[in-house]
Amino acid sequence: MSTPILLAWSGGKDSTLALERLRADPRWHVAGLLTTVTSGYERIAIHGVRRSILQRQAGALDVPLIEAHIPPQSSNEVYEAAFAQALAQARERTPAIADVAFGDLFLADVRAYREALLARLGWRGVYPLWGEDTAQLARHFIARGHRAILSCVDTQQLDAAFCGRAFDAALLADLPASCDPCGEHGEFHTCVHDSPLFAAPIALTRGERVLRDGRFQYIDLIESDRRSA
Repeated sequence: MSTPILLAWSGGKDSTLALERLRADPRWHVAGLLTTVTSGYERIAIHGVRRSILQRQAGALDVPLIEAHIPPQSSNEVYEAAFAQALAQARERTPAIADVAFGDLFLADVRAYREALLARLGWRGVYPLWGEDTAQLARHFIARGHRAILSCVDTQQLDAAFCGRAFDAALLADLPASCDPCGEHGEFHTCVHDSPLFAAPIALTRGERVLRDGRFQYIDLIESDRRSA
């Protein structure tokens, strides 16, 4: 029998690739998605994507969603408490679950932090994409028919004009050499709106652009069928 696993879901391309990899591995059964949401803004933390789009993604994937809610400018202690509460909720639903998968690619310090936190909480980390070539992963994402839009750009690492662009071959060709093709250093974040894993695509419209903290360029992605709602 397959082992239940929780997937840390950002709504972006790396977590989509991690889900694809887990579903192809008979050892695992993805029992839920765990996403950190910023209260008040009602958006996926860091990525800035609307909570309603997150819920549509979970529905399109037919995987239960568990949300960890944090306030704006949350401290690390508050984040860890919310994360722990979400894990406890997952275990209430699936008592046998003990593993969490992440779409991390190569940042050893991030992985070490996750491992220490999970160990304190009695969980294990799984990293299905770890150590893989990020240029190859980026090309695979596009070739497989996954579709995403850059929802946030760190303007200290990448020009703000990239925010709102489709994650496609043209974008990869335009990225500066200093930028990781998967944005693993936080250069950019994405929102997946179509995928072979989805039951149906999510039609999105590009809305207002907002610069936060004098650094992070966001674009408001809006479900097209709710534009006039």
